[in-house]
Amino acid sequence: MNAEGGLVAYRTIWVSDVHLGARGCKAELFLEFLRFVDCDTFYLVGDILDGWRLKRNWYWPQAHNDVVQKLLRRARKGTRVIYIPGNHDGFAREYAGNSFGSIEVVNEVIHRTADGRVLLVVHGDAYDGVMRYARWLAVLGDHAYTLALGLNHWFNSVRRWLGYPYWSLSAYLKHKVKNAVQFIGDYERTVTDAARQRHVDGIVCGHIHHAELRESHDMVYANCGDWVESCTALVEHHDGRLEILRWAELRSQVAVNPTDSESTTILSRVPPQTEVVP
Repeated sequence: MNAEGGLVAYRTIWVSDVHLGARGCKAELFLEFLRFVDCDTFYLVGDILDGWRLKRNWYWPQAHNDVVQKLLRRARKGTRVIYIPGNHDGFAREYAGNSFGSIEVVNEVIHRTADGRVLLVVHGDAYDGVMRYARWLAVLGDHAYTLALGLNHWFNSVRRWLGYPYWSLSAYLKHKVKNAVQFIGDYERTVTDAARQRHVDGIVCGHIHHAELRESHDMVYANCGDWVESCTALVEHHDGRLEILRWAELRSQVAVNPTDSESTTILSRVPPQTEVVP
């Protein structure tokens, strides 16, 4: 892997919960990330579009459109792009099995890593008890979450004015609340148990906006996070190794050209690595 004068190449990238159409979406940061990376397979693990917010109040700035165009361009240039709808873009589940602009739409998919592990890839809302049994409560929580993201926006506006980097106040508050911490733990156990019942080696999901990678001898739990708070992605290196990338931290260590060129990102801290052919 060598990005000197070009992109950082991975075997696979997973992102979830971009929430295009929501005011909290960090589309500009996501565009920076897309200009920084390349891969063979790119998974969009649900809630890429926020149909809930768009239905209530149409919001679609140019940066959100640029993200869509960037992903379509990647698919046209040969990257396999697979879209797994979530609860906020559940309308797309009706089109599972079809392709749009070379982007495949599926409800779930099996991914085989370069080192032979079999991973189930799903958005994860099917394993959320609130979504399954009390959707009205999820919608109510979504309104409260929108308020928290609004506070996060103004908080970071002040930080930028003072010269500080992006830091998610909403994520910090969420992880300090006992019930939220318990919910995250319950969710991880539920999806891991589901993967074990499917006789796979692990699961990749999103939904709860909490990036996490846990690898044990019998199971992998990987949550690729979100692009409204943590700005994270899960990547697979060419030898099968998995890693969570935190763009808010990584971008301060790389030089990112603000143009739309896909050959001008320079990585200064990651040394070249030998690609292992699966």
